[in-house]
Amino acid sequence: MASTVTSRPGSRPGYGQLLRTRGAWTFLLPGFAARQPFAMLTISIVLLVQHTTGSYGAAGAAAAVTGVSMALFAPYSGRLADRHGQRAVLLPGVLLHSLSGLTFTALALGHAPLWALFVAAVPTGASVPQIGPMVRARWGVRLQDSPLLSTAAAFESVTDELTFVFGPLLATALCTAVNPAAGLVTEASLTLIGGLLFAAQKSTQPTVTVSGHARVEHVSALGIPGVRVLIVTFLGIGSVFGGMQVSLAAFTDSIGEPGLNGALYGTFAAGNMLSGLVCGAVAWKVAPQRRLLVGYGALALTASALWTAHSVVLLAGLGLLVGMCIAPALITGYTLVEGLVPAGARTEAFTWLTGAVALGQAAAVTVAGQLEDRLWGGAGFLVPMAGTVLALGTLVALRSHLATRPHSRTVARGVGHRVPVAVD
Repeated sequence: MASTVTSRPGSRPGYGQLLRTRGAWTFLLPGFAARQPFAMLTISIVLLVQHTTGSYGAAGAAAAVTGVSMALFAPYSGRLADRHGQRAVLLPGVLLHSLSGLTFTALALGHAPLWALFVAAVPTGASVPQIGPMVRARWGVRLQDSPLLSTAAAFESVTDELTFVFGPLLATALCTAVNPAAGLVTEASLTLIGGLLFAAQKSTQPTVTVSGHARVEHVSALGIPGVRVLIVTFLGIGSVFGGMQVSLAAFTDSIGEPGLNGALYGTFAAGNMLSGLVCGAVAWKVAPQRRLLVGYGALALTASALWTAHSVVLLAGLGLLVGMCIAPALITGYTLVEGLVPAGARTEAFTWLTGAVALGQAAAVTVAGQLEDRLWGGAGFLVPMAGTVLALGTLVALRSHLATRPHSRTVARGVGHRVPVAVD
């Protein structure tokens, strides 16, 4: 299917032109609603479990099990969507996620032992619907070989970050002003409603094509060295998200202003969103490999200063800077997938990177929670520093694997579409 959007001679593709793509709004609006709960899940679990147990370590561990479970199952979910269609994966997925989330809530409120929360956290994380990859796959169908692909990548990053502005604010407000369980209950409800609405948009989902005459060669995204380098890079980004969530909650609680948690995290996410908007508007002449190195270096530098902040104003300023450094690294990393991965494996590659962010976040909330419980207030901010510095070292050492090469002609099982990618 050819692109439905063409650029005028001499014009540079922009957001307005992207949003005029035929059929785009039919999946953008329900997709936004369906992905909104993703930003609410971890912080809702942390606040609920911390309330019922009194321990940030236990809260971080429960959230970590959810993140690890999502990271392990996300690539499998993406592969199933390629082979059987998005609707076939979404319908049972959103039902299972909602039921699992409500079960977790009931166990936490009933002061169930921690191991029971871990058991309930596994299906809760495993069934998180991969709305972001599915939206990007639909962009790929609409924009095959169009110069708007990179604009769509930036737009999706901004959309994801917009959810991370509103999601934590909404979850924190519900958990602190209504009931500690209100955040997770709302997350489960929005996932069910938004997911069903998104699944109902059958006309824009990629078509599943299976040929009975051609021999199909399976391509593993994980087998590509550049993808493995990006996975490590995105683990470091996940450590920033996880470390910030726990440490900001502990910091605001220690000063007696727990309601500021959502505002501080929203400031961090707002920086991410604003820089994502700028990245999408700039016609870059610098190679993406170099942009990733520079952007990630800036991220590691700013994240390393978080633990020194001892006031709300300073922490908000540093959080804004860290957020502004994340979007360029994420957008550039996902853009590299276009040149590193054959078309039939790009959705799987994207879910591996999404899973890496979730896994890094899961590890970070666990370690940060333990540091906050055992050491001084703010010790959890050491986690983003360690995660980004280690990932930057790996990125510098293995940067040659990110050089894009022409792909051989390969027929992959499932949807042969080009997938523009950006965050999570």
